[in-house]
Amino acid sequence: MAPLQGKRIFITGGAGFIGSRLTRALADAGASVVIFDNLLEQVHGPQPQLDLAGVLIKGDVRDAAALSTAVQQARPDIVYHLAAETGTGQSADEPSRYAAVNVVGCANLIEALKALETPPQRVVLAATRAVYGEGAYIDAEGRTAAPEPRSVASMANGVFDLFDDQNRPLTPAPTHESLPPRPGSVYGSTKLMQEYLLQQTPAPWDVVILRLQNVYGPGQSLRNPYTGVLSIFCQQAMAGRPLDIYEDGEIYRDFIFVDDVVAAFVAAALRPDAGGSLFNVGSGEASSILAAADMILEDLELKSQGRRISGAYRAGDIRHAVADVAKARDGLGWSAQVPFRDGVRQLVKWAQTNQAIAPNGAES
Repeated sequence: MAPLQGKRIFITGGAGFIGSRLTRALADAGASVVIFDNLLEQVHGPQPQLDLAGVLIKGDVRDAAALSTAVQQARPDIVYHLAAETGTGQSADEPSRYAAVNVVGCANLIEALKALETPPQRVVLAATRAVYGEGAYIDAEGRTAAPEPRSVASMANGVFDLFDDQNRPLTPAPTHESLPPRPGSVYGSTKLMQEYLLQQTPAPWDVVILRLQNVYGPGQSLRNPYTGVLSIFCQQAMAGRPLDIYEDGEIYRDFIFVDDVVAAFVAAALRPDAGGSLFNVGSGEASSILAAADMILEDLELKSQGRRISGAYRAGDIRHAVADVAKARDGLGWSAQVPFRDGVRQLVKWAQTNQAIAPNGAES
């Protein structure tokens, strides 16, 4: 018997990049899936092309009545909460929208679940590494530090690295789940509030929180200017534009392939002892944005088109991100399987057959 055979699963945001793949994985494992998604045009375009393995209910998590009706229809055993606004830069311009979707939407979901005659057994949250802000660093004494977000004034002067209060350089380190949260953006703060709401609301279900690193891969929107930097690089390169690398080019991210993320979500449903825990979901390796851009140009055979290090910067962006993933390995029996170089090749191949016009700019 499949491990999730007969389980009823409800997924908010289930028509999105990660959610659509998750629905297929859950259905393949024997589950019955109900998807709740507003099919946001910014993500899906005016005429969404959907490939879902479940029943789709179109609705918005800000609409408490519609969400409650969908939950009553689904009567879920397991809930995945993926619905969220996700752009760091956009969140600074539209904080009320981000608070409404991410914070109020999560609260609406909790209330809808509490109204069920038979509540779910588990809620799994798609959280984010953005709650850490700049993340973990090692100071001159060898101690772990969680520095404040970089100031716009420093970045305007071309100072992009981080320093302690005595102006001594800090050394980036893998970020463990025990590092105190210190979000540096509206987006990160609203996502942290989702964690708090689920952890602090008395409820009969348990909660698993997955703090995702930079997710990428085939299926990621090529039209959304607030989506992952790699898919936007693909679109810009195919449109004949040189790739703009922010700051001095020494920005690092922990890129994690979408199929590996889906496997982590499935594992979060299957492990009985994971309840009440939070896990980093990443590759555990730091890759530079500059190197990633070069890979994309190489795979597109556009190396001569090039890229430029612009010195531009964005408030709320972080310098260096890499996850400590030991807890997920031990607690979920999960680890990333797709090497970054292989994943980039898959993304580029998909992008070449799914070209779409996208605005300039990208989140990283």
